[in-house]
Amino acid sequence: MLVSALLTSVGINSGLCVLFFVLYSILRKQPVNIDVYAPRALAEGNYKRSSRFNLDRLLPSPGWVKRAWSPSEEQILSSASLDAVVFLRIIIFSLRIFLFAGIIGIFVLLPVNCSGNNLEEFDFSSLSSYSLDVFSISNIKNGSKRLWVHFCAVYLVTVFVCFQLHYEYNYIALKRVAYFYSTRPQPHQFTILVRSIPVPSGFSVSDSVETFFREYYPSTYLSHVTVHHTNNLRKLVNDAKKLYKKVTKLQSQPDKKKYRREHCWGLCGRKVDLVDKYQKKLEDVEEKVRAKQSEASLAREELRAAFVSFKSRYDAAIAFHLQQSINPTRWVTEQAPEPRDVYWPFFSATFFRRWISKLVVIVACILLTVLFLIPVFIVQGLTNLDQLEVLFPFLKSILSITFVSEVITGYLPSLILQLFLKAIPPVMRLLTCIQGYISFSEIDKSACSKVLWFTIWNIFFANVLSGSVLNQISILLEPKNIPSKLAVAVPAQASFFIAYVVTSGWTSTASELFRIIPLICSLVQKPFVDDSEEEFEAPAIGYHKDIPRLCFFGLLGITYFFLAPLILPFLLIYFCLAYIIYRNQFLNVYDPKYETGGRFWTIVHNSTIFSLVLMHILAVGIFTLKSVSLASTLVFPLPVLTLLFNEYCRKRFLPIFIANNVESLIKKDREDKNDPVMPEFLNNLVTAYQDPALLPTHYSSNTNSHTAPLLSSAEV
Repeated sequence: MLVSALLTSVGINSGLCVLFFVLYSILRKQPVNIDVYAPRALAEGNYKRSSRFNLDRLLPSPGWVKRAWSPSEEQILSSASLDAVVFLRIIIFSLRIFLFAGIIGIFVLLPVNCSGNNLEEFDFSSLSSYSLDVFSISNIKNGSKRLWVHFCAVYLVTVFVCFQLHYEYNYIALKRVAYFYSTRPQPHQFTILVRSIPVPSGFSVSDSVETFFREYYPSTYLSHVTVHHTNNLRKLVNDAKKLYKKVTKLQSQPDKKKYRREHCWGLCGRKVDLVDKYQKKLEDVEEKVRAKQSEASLAREELRAAFVSFKSRYDAAIAFHLQQSINPTRWVTEQAPEPRDVYWPFFSATFFRRWISKLVVIVACILLTVLFLIPVFIVQGLTNLDQLEVLFPFLKSILSITFVSEVITGYLPSLILQLFLKAIPPVMRLLTCIQGYISFSEIDKSACSKVLWFTIWNIFFANVLSGSVLNQISILLEPKNIPSKLAVAVPAQASFFIAYVVTSGWTSTASELFRIIPLICSLVQKPFVDDSEEEFEAPAIGYHKDIPRLCFFGLLGITYFFLAPLILPFLLIYFCLAYIIYRNQFLNVYDPKYETGGRFWTIVHNSTIFSLVLMHILAVGIFTLKSVSLASTLVFPLPVLTLLFNEYCRKRFLPIFIANNVESLIKKDREDKNDPVMPEFLNNLVTAYQDPALLPTHYSSNTNSHTAPLLSSAEV
C-alpha cells in the first residue's frame, strides 16, 4: 500500500469521525433523542423533557467531553459498576503501553527504518508515492548493526508490558477485595447452586434437598429454592408485566390520549379505549399465568437443581468447596450468580442436551471460522491491484484513476472486513447461550473469549497467510518454520492493519458515540409507538464485542511496534478516543445488568501474554532472516521468562478472581453480626432466587382468592 492510499483512508475516516462528533453534540440536545443518548437518565426517571426551544440546541459544542472527563474513578464505580471501572482500566493500561512503545517506535525505530536503503532511498519530497514498507524493518539491509536497536526495543517493551500487567493485576485485585468489603450483603454471597440432586422414591427434589442439608449442615443451612420447568410460563409472565405497566402508565397520565384506532398502527378502524383494551388483555393473560403456575405446582415439574442458602458467607463457601457425596457426579455445587444474573432457560436443558449442545457449538465455531475465510480472501484480493486487473480486465480503466485505486486499496478492504465482523459477536453469544452456562455474565465472558480468538485467527493470521503466503498454508504442519514464515508474512501486511486500525478503530468508536443504529430504530418507531405504551429500559454494554476489539488492537500494537512502528500513533489516537467515549457511555447510556467484580481482566491478561510471546516468535524469525543470528538466539529467553511471569500471576492473583478468601469472608460475617438489617436480609433471602415466572401475579383489578396462584411464593 502506498502512503497516498493510507492518507486517503485516514482522511475518509477522520472526516467520518468529525461528522459523528458534530452530529452527536447536536442530536444529544434534542429532547426527542433522550432515549438514544441518555437512556440511563430516562430509565431512572431523572430526566425532564423540555419543550422550550433554545438556539443552543442547534449548535455543536464539546461540553460533553468535559462532563465525561470530570467524574473520578470512585464516581464511575458508584454510578456504573466495577466492571465498568475495569473496562476503562484496560484502556488506560493500553495507553500507557503504547505511549511508551510509541516514544521508542516513532523517535528511535522509525528513523532507523527510514534511513535504511534495502528497498529504496527515502526522500521527503516524494513521500506520498512511497510504499509503507519503507517505514518498516523490511527497509533495513540484512546483517545491519541497526537491527540491534530493534533487539533492545523488544527487550525494553517486554519488561515494561510485564511490569504494567503486574501493576494492573494487583490494582484490580485490590479493587475487587475493597469492593467486596464495601458492599451490603448480597444474596449470591450466601447461596450456592446444587445440581444432579438424587431423588429417592417417594420424595420430591425439594424434600431431598431439605433432608440432605438438614442432616449435614444442621447449624448453617438456612433455606432452599428448587428450580421448575418454566419455559412456556416465562413468556406469559413477561406479557403480563408489560401490559400492567402500560395500564399503570396510562392511568397515571390523565391528560394523555387514551383512545386509538384498532388497525394499521392506529391509522384505521374503530376507536377503542386503551385502558379497557389493555385491562382485558391483562386479565386474560393473568388467568393463563395462574393456570400454568398451578400446573407446575401440581405436576411437581421440578428439575434436579436448587439454590441453597446459608446463614453466613463462610458457611456457603465451605459447602461450595467441599465434595458433597461419595459419588462426585451427585450433589454438584457451584457458586450462585446474582439473582438478576441467572439465566433461567439453562435449567430446562437436560445434561445430555447440554453435552450435545457443547459439541454442536464447537462444530459451529469451526464452520464459522472456515466460512469467514471467504471475505478474508476477497479483502486480500482488493489490496492487490494487479490481481484485480487480471481477474476483472474490464475494471482496468477505472482502477487506473488514482483516487479510485487509493480508496480500493486503502479504505475498502478494512471496511468490508469490519462489516462482516459486526455479525460475529451476536452469533458467538447466541452459540454460547446453548452451551449450558447458568448466568448472563458467564455467557458474556465465554462469548468474549470466543470472539477474541476468532478475531485473532481470522483477522490476523488468516489475513497474514492469505495475503502473503497463500500457497504456504502448510506452515502449521512445519512448526520449525513458523518463526521464519511469519517473519516474512507479518511485516508484509503492516499497511493493511494500519488501515484496519483507522477504519475499525477510529470510525467504529466514533459510531459507538453517535449510536447510529439505535438512532435509526428510534426515528422509525416513534411515529408508530406511543411512549406511554412501552416500558423503557437502558441498554447494557456488550463486553463480548468491545473487550475483544481492545485486546486485538493491543495485539497489533505489541507485534508491530518493532516491525512497523508507524501503526503506533494511530493506535494511540484510537485508545484516546475510546477512553473519553466509553466514559461518556457508562455515565449516560449503559446500565449494568450484572457485576462480575472485574473478572474480564483475566481475558485481557492472557491475551497480552499471548501477544508478547507472538512478538518474540516474530523477533526470532525476523532476526534470523536478517542474518543477525546472535540477536535471534538472545531473544529465546524472552518467551520462557514471559510464560514464567504469567505462571506467577496465575498463582498470585488469579485465585482472588475465582473465589473469596477465608479472611475476607469471616471478617465480613463478623461485621454483619452487628448490622440491624441482617435479620430482614436473611428473611428476604428465602425468596431471592425464586424463579420470576413462579412469583404470584396480582396485576389486574379482578385478582381474588379464587384466582390466586396455587404455587407458594417460596419453598423452604
